[in-house]
Amino acid sequence: MTEPLLSIRHLCTEFATDEGRLRAVDDVSFDLAPGGALGLVGESGCGKSVTSLSILRLIQSPGRIASGEIRFEGSDLLGLSEREMRKVRGARIGMIFQEPMSSLNPVYTVGDQIAEVLILHRALSRRAAWERAVDLLTQVGIPSPGERAGAYPHQLSGGMRQRVMIAMALACEPRLLIADEPTTALDVTIQAQIIELLRDLRARLNMAVLLITHDLGLVAEFAEDVVVMYAGRVVERAPVAELFADPRHPYTQGLLRSVPSYGDNLGARRLPTIAGMVPDLRRLPTGCRFRDRCDQAFALCAEQEPPLYRVAAAQELRGERAELDARRQSRCHLEGT
Repeated sequence: MTEPLLSIRHLCTEFATDEGRLRAVDDVSFDLAPGGALGLVGESGCGKSVTSLSILRLIQSPGRIASGEIRFEGSDLLGLSEREMRKVRGARIGMIFQEPMSSLNPVYTVGDQIAEVLILHRALSRRAAWERAVDLLTQVGIPSPGERAGAYPHQLSGGMRQRVMIAMALACEPRLLIADEPTTALDVTIQAQIIELLRDLRARLNMAVLLITHDLGLVAEFAEDVVVMYAGRVVERAPVAELFADPRHPYTQGLLRSVPSYGDNLGARRLPTIAGMVPDLRRLPTGCRFRDRCDQAFALCAEQEPPLYRVAAAQELRGERAELDARRQSRCHLEGT
């Protein structure tokens, strides 16, 4: 079996508040294979972005990584010094942040910002770095790249700024790209172009991608495996085709029911929704964290938090040989009944 490029085990990230410690990421574990594509999905506030920032050790006070293990290319990232970690960020792990307008520096041209990455991590001269920056803008599909390299972020459209962020993240040809909501606030045409661009770059560079999104349509198009998070915990993981064909956790079922193109929704006058809100992490319900919003909850759900149950993979149900790894899991007591 291929060694994972990224392996996260029992990751816990918490923030100090006036009411005590708030655990935004709670016992999260998953693997990402070299060249693979993993979708990390869930509603806003479920812990997706905090997970990604934890991988790069960008959690700032009053937050901290409380426990767990993050292994990348066999190295424990939590054991590296800050100086060693700077050599990983941008060079071996690239990241596309959520908001390109706030992530790009408004007082520097986009070409200078891309070139800075190359000067820092590849020790290129300023001229060579600028030429490479223009080449990267060409690769991500920006017209007139030489001219655009001299533009400031506010002079570019949202789609172009997102492409600049992708060019910056890919400048050093990282082994892993973390894309945190890469198509947020973009129209559907630009969204499709960005996803197609990421797919092409992933194939060309043999690069693994961790796609963080609340858009299950993007996951269906791009990812191979899916991890679903709710209130800081993993509630389901599965290969993407199996998740859409047979979602097991009630939360995943609710997310899919709310997708306009899923099942019979195209003809529906009103889309189904999940009742209620993601719970306050300072006041989590007893037992299952989803039970207050679940229409399948029963007595045990209030008494005991469910573990991640192993779910029979589709090939097992057909009588074929199963995958050796537990790629299908669901944190629901219905799996244990």
